[in-house]
Amino acid sequence: MLPNWINELKEEDTKQPVLFIGHGSPMNGIEDNMYSRNWATLGATLVKPKAVIVISAHWLTRGTYVTAMEQPKTIHDFGGFPKALYEVEYPAKGDPELAKEVSTLITSTSVGLDHDWGLDHGTWTVVRHMYPNADIPVLQLSIDYNKPAQYHFDLAKQLASLRKKGVLIIGSGNMVHNLGMIAWDKLQEPEYAYDWASEMNTIFKEKISDGDFQSLINYNGLNKAAQLAIPTPDHYFPLLYNLALKDNTDTIEFFNDTIVGGSLTMTSVKIGF
Repeated sequence: MLPNWINELKEEDTKQPVLFIGHGSPMNGIEDNMYSRNWATLGATLVKPKAVIVISAHWLTRGTYVTAMEQPKTIHDFGGFPKALYEVEYPAKGDPELAKEVSTLITSTSVGLDHDWGLDHGTWTVVRHMYPNADIPVLQLSIDYNKPAQYHFDLAKQLASLRKKGVLIIGSGNMVHNLGMIAWDKLQEPEYAYDWASEMNTIFKEKISDGDFQSLINYNGLNKAAQLAIPTPDHYFPLLYNLALKDNTDTIEFFNDTIVGGSLTMTSVKIGF
């Protein structure tokens, strides 16, 4: 029973959009660049949410969990970056009652209430630009890495009602993400891309625009380029959570549509108004 939370988050006339964010390098968390400026613009122009839930490529678990602490810690889950990046703290509050509601809405599996994780860089590097005052509760929902793509798509559908309760749901990863093939000497050349990365970036956008989500769920069957684009699905799965939440009235808009280092796309998707 969650009477206080339910009374506060009543269903609204409009629903929150859904975002898939290509988050790229952790340095985007402190740099002033095209990506971070576009994230800031989103935060300034969207209707202010009552809470944010992020499905980050960097919280992979056995089983499904949602952060349920009052004050999630800022996790610096990377190495070899400047000291300034490790000094960043994003002091957004959590929302234990919302976490309980999430665990109730998801009926396809048991959802654990987590008090150990926090906000990893797939979350805070983006959200700190969107909401720099850290005045909106932020939660993370983990990715059960033992489950297939269809499982994640079906699980995400169970969160649809939160959109009309003022909750902004963000998937944070990268559609094309092959760090093993990055051309580190080409990072400052925005037009540099491997042919297969450009091909898959186009295919992904076409499939999303056409609503052909089943092909994206079955991404291994697309072509050989897809195997290069998604050598592991950790950064791809967050996209499926967002696509699952699209309804028939939602528009689709792409932004930050660039390729970095030849083999990583920052291409992001806004679903809804």
